[in-house]
Amino acid sequence: MMKTVLFGTYTKRISQGIYSAQFNEETGELSDQALIAAIGSPTYLTMSEAGKVYAIDKDATRGGLAVYDRTETGYKLIQTIMTEGPAPAYVSVDEPRQLVYTGNYHRGTVDVYQITIDGRLRHADQYQVVGSGPRPEQGSAHVHFANLTPEGRLVVVDLGADKVLTFDVSAAGKLTLVSEFIFEAGFGPRHLRFSRNGHYAYVLGELSSQLAVLHYNQTDGTYEMMETISTIPTDWQKHNGAAALYVSKDGRFIYTSNRGHDSIAVFEVLPTGDAPRRIQLISTAGIFPRDFALAPNEKFIVVANQDSDNVTVLARDTDTGYLTEVSHDFHVPEANRVLFLAN
Repeated sequence: MMKTVLFGTYTKRISQGIYSAQFNEETGELSDQALIAAIGSPTYLTMSEAGKVYAIDKDATRGGLAVYDRTETGYKLIQTIMTEGPAPAYVSVDEPRQLVYTGNYHRGTVDVYQITIDGRLRHADQYQVVGSGPRPEQGSAHVHFANLTPEGRLVVVDLGADKVLTFDVSAAGKLTLVSEFIFEAGFGPRHLRFSRNGHYAYVLGELSSQLAVLHYNQTDGTYEMMETISTIPTDWQKHNGAAALYVSKDGRFIYTSNRGHDSIAVFEVLPTGDAPRRIQLISTAGIFPRDFALAPNEKFIVVANQDSDNVTVLARDTDTGYLTEVSHDFHVPEANRVLFLAN
């Protein structure tokens, strides 16, 4: 079966915006690369169930969001929201409350937007994270993730302040802080995913190249540190920045990307309840793999290598979790976000 996949990019060198391709779920072949939206550095994007694409947008002095309506004939721009200063780094959709969340790395803010009946956005609230850390990249708060907990709260990950913040969210999009979890200084948390049963949060430390396992209490929104595991070999001495984090649907395997080591780390979640163990490191056959995605049938992983302008396809053994390369020669310029559509 063919699936549509979108690629968000930087537009610093040769990219022009958002690209699409067709993906064969049986063979892992990518084809029909096409530019679908000319836009400034759409580094992250997502799609609502109503078929609206919410993409990061920026120009020389402003940053914000662009909203596209996916139609039978293409992607129609229906709104842009731009303010002076840097663009957000993350965007997600809250379908039950019809809200959109953005995390702004440079400003250290999380913003909430209400989705109107036609898919456009109306600003509802903003929260400013406060704090800093010991590393050079941690001079101030840097929000890098804002998405939902299993029970429907908002969880925000801040790299600069070494924090995970949890909020109650009203129907109108107003935020109320419920809890803060503070990592060891310099951990540099970037992205977060929950276990299948919702009892654990897996947090990827960009600056520490570690995967943290936290116990999550859905009653009060608090976290407790359980374990950390390295995403890179112990003898790796060069720079590395861990980037994206995903969990298989069955909850048995965790996948993370390494920029610098240029690899995907595979972790097995043990049925005994012990901490996950790293079982594989596989090259992405490219430079600076930022985002990746499991195909809908989870038999493949598609990796965007930002600095080498190529997309790599890895076959996935659904029983063992192990990956093997299928191809690495599909061209997408400056790609860093991979999004499969429901078609």
